[in-house]
Amino acid sequence: MADNKTQGQILSEKLLIESKSAWEKISDEEFRLTFDLCERYKTFLNKAKTEREFVEETEKLAKSKGYIAIEELINSQKKLMPGMKVYSIGRNKTVVLAVIGEESLEKGVNIVGAHIDSPRIDLKPNPVYEANDMVFLKTHYYGGIKKYQWVTIPLAMHGVVVKRDGSKVNIKIGEDDNDTVFTITDLLPHLAADQMQKKMSEGITGEGLNILSGSIPYKDDKVKDKVKLNILNILNEKYGIVEEDLISAELEMVPKFNAVDVGFDKSMIGAYGQDDRVCAYTALEAILDTEKVKRTAVCILTDKEEIGSMGNTGAQSSFFVNFLADLCSLSVDNYNDIMLRRCLSNSKMLSADVNAAIDPTYENVYEKRNSSFLGRGIVLQKYTGARGKSGASDANAEFVGEIRKLFNDNNVVWQSAELGKVDQGGGGTIAQFIANLNVDVIDCGVAVLSMHSPFEVTSKVDVYMAYKAYKTFYINLVKEINFD
Repeated sequence: MADNKTQGQILSEKLLIESKSAWEKISDEEFRLTFDLCERYKTFLNKAKTEREFVEETEKLAKSKGYIAIEELINSQKKLMPGMKVYSIGRNKTVVLAVIGEESLEKGVNIVGAHIDSPRIDLKPNPVYEANDMVFLKTHYYGGIKKYQWVTIPLAMHGVVVKRDGSKVNIKIGEDDNDTVFTITDLLPHLAADQMQKKMSEGITGEGLNILSGSIPYKDDKVKDKVKLNILNILNEKYGIVEEDLISAELEMVPKFNAVDVGFDKSMIGAYGQDDRVCAYTALEAILDTEKVKRTAVCILTDKEEIGSMGNTGAQSSFFVNFLADLCSLSVDNYNDIMLRRCLSNSKMLSADVNAAIDPTYENVYEKRNSSFLGRGIVLQKYTGARGKSGASDANAEFVGEIRKLFNDNNVVWQSAELGKVDQGGGGTIAQFIANLNVDVIDCGVAVLSMHSPFEVTSKVDVYMAYKAYKTFYINLVKEINFD
């Protein structure tokens, strides 16, 4: 058949980029593995709608795979050996796992890093108020959301309350089929003439995101705010908390609905929080499936990316560096700081974060030649940032070449993209903060439709390719290409 090809066809195959659906490139076996993986992913999403829940579920899976808390090794003064699997949790909101390799840690590690927080609505420290015989909860939204998308949908409450005696109460209301839910009200069209004249960003305000929470008054004519008192009484009877306890609480409002298949062919997944849990979960499952490596493999799952990776659970904290320092100190008899510095400077990282899939309904904000497509495999994004690459992490050409070769040699279907037109917007990931540690980093994640909405959409084949890409990166030493 090749003999019948024209010279132009042969030249096209040699020189041009081939871009087509990953569904057309996978085998029947990979097709089956794709759907099996995505069933596990959907189940995990339903269990882990907050960063705390993600860490909790991660620890369960890690322990089932033989992972040991690194603090146990530190306390017992045991040394690390090749093949050992360790993890560490930071303030219940970030977690890092590692499979110890045969090579010295001074030669660097292979890192896949993702974030496990997602845009949501948080309760304010003093949230409960009564108005017009109803009780509402005041909120402060977290991350970049379109506020109008969060009204008139069922919401669940997840989080923790630390009581005055220091004890902690876990709360999850709204997820069971027979459980109560919450919602944010909106104005009916008949009375919304003024509202409809406003910009979309102004139609629903931040202070207007108030959670409807009750309407039955406490039966006592001697008290005021009877409905509020009744709600607080219900909370006290069930959880033993009082209003002041809400000041030391982290309560998050998330969509009530579960992850589901999308489309007649069930080729896609619709769910809340896929930015960035689609990359976090596949990075997690990939390292849990990794048993033996030449070069130490590390998976870091961080908090606070949606608000700049700040704080002691974000990627800008010292948590990750401290973990690597612990690994280095537990691998030698005479640890010193230069070993950690060499480990970082020789390390490589895939910043596992999502990209905005081109949407034909809104195609005018994308530059099609440099956009990601749903179903065409994992997305390599050389640089992030906005406008003139402000706030960017920009991978060097040599490292991009290494990853291209790694993926091509291992049949990982991938594509290259930016995030929309140059002056249209932009965004950042944790890549820039790890790059500041002198680590080679490139963004590498899944394309998402309706990103940052309560119901994001991904392609199942892209989910599988993310898993395949991350596992390939963990188990294969990234060999530098000689460009001289």
